[in-house]
Amino acid sequence: MTTSRFLLFVSSLAIAGGGGYAAGTRGLAPELSAYFSEPALGETVVPRPVPTGEVIYYQHPDGLPEYSAKPKKTSDGRPFRAVRQSEDVSFEPVKATAEHSSAAGSADGRKILYYRNPMGLPDTSKVPKKDSMGMDYIPVYEGEEANSSVVKVSLGKLQRTGVKTAMAERTVIARAVRVPGTIAIDERLIRIVSMRTDSFVEDVANVTTGDVVRKGDDLFHFYSKDVAKAGAEYATELRGGGKPGLDVGGALQLRNLGVQEEAISSIAKNRAVPRSIPYLSPSDGVVLERNATTGMMAEAGDVLFRIADMSKVWVIADVPEFEATTIRQGAHATVKVRNLPGKTFDGTINLIYPELQSQTRTARVRIELSNADGLLLANMYAEVEIASGDATPVVAVPNSAVIDTGDRQVVFVDKGEGRFEPRDVALGVRGDDRTEIRKGVEAGEKIVVSANFLLDAESNLNAALNALTAGEVQP
Repeated sequence: MTTSRFLLFVSSLAIAGGGGYAAGTRGLAPELSAYFSEPALGETVVPRPVPTGEVIYYQHPDGLPEYSAKPKKTSDGRPFRAVRQSEDVSFEPVKATAEHSSAAGSADGRKILYYRNPMGLPDTSKVPKKDSMGMDYIPVYEGEEANSSVVKVSLGKLQRTGVKTAMAERTVIARAVRVPGTIAIDERLIRIVSMRTDSFVEDVANVTTGDVVRKGDDLFHFYSKDVAKAGAEYATELRGGGKPGLDVGGALQLRNLGVQEEAISSIAKNRAVPRSIPYLSPSDGVVLERNATTGMMAEAGDVLFRIADMSKVWVIADVPEFEATTIRQGAHATVKVRNLPGKTFDGTINLIYPELQSQTRTARVRIELSNADGLLLANMYAEVEIASGDATPVVAVPNSAVIDTGDRQVVFVDKGEGRFEPRDVALGVRGDDRTEIRKGVEAGEKIVVSANFLLDAESNLNAALNALTAGEVQP
């Protein structure tokens, strides 16, 4: 080899060696660094330290400025290089990982039983291992298998999955029961106009069914032989020096014959019985029935008029059988009528009928409403909203916290440090936004109210994997 060729060869080696050294020190091409950093003749070989700690990120295998927070491959199928905690600039102590921990124990002294697949697949190992994507298997420590359903979630994963918690507290469960109803006339305010003795009806007023009458309006005049006789005796008694009064002598006899107080007072004032006596409306109301006709002979007990006072009405609501136990007498109710938009009527439940309708399987409840304006008419359709539930505070959680599978009801309790424990609970009354917990949770415990279905899936998976015996764990 000539001198010029030798110098050219040495220069090439120097340039390549310098570049490899620079690349190696930057961590961009560890393969080249290892190649060009071979010791010279007579040098002592110092082994490179094995990287330890958790994987911080992943770097392009060729040293390009490409990074990833999770395992990744290049376009030609090569995996990115894992950069561990000891290789990165960090002022925190390096934590041991599954790859650098023994199967017998961990850095904090806990015994490792086995390792499970990080993706939740039914695959376990007795020794540290990686899956096909390069992810470390997760160690299962002694004692964790006793409560295999407990879920552990890292802080970062908690934020990504949207797990939220709320406090179980003692409160009153309130829920509105919405049912249909119908306006009805208060039976206690219906008045029947009839005679207690045979009478002839005269001068019937010009009122018909549906007309509104006021208390004291003339309905008709009548003549009765018995009333005329009792009235004459009462007038004679007064002319003889008797004292007027409604509860003595002839006045009492007239009252027993159904003569109204106004007519008795008129006889006492005039000291004479009129040819026909007026009969006045006993109350304000609507005429429901008119049977009186001028010139008719009315026998004792015949219904001449039927008048309903509409100042108060009822709402008869049909409550489904499964909701009937939550309704209490005296509960507040709100009533809306479709043909009166914007109007709301408040009332209370004053009766729960002691029977169920066999065809509809509903219980009837009665709500009393004031109808001073006369807007509510009989047989109107109404929408009723009843406040149900007891006024006694109970332990309750938000409705979203309860996972109801039909066979069992579960909530997740936050035990701190990313650990969540599933609890079987016994439910009580379910309100609009909260559910009563009769057993399983105490007031003051933190309950998961969001993303609990993800925790439930993880809990079931943990329980299935930890159910494997030691002999079933794969090597």
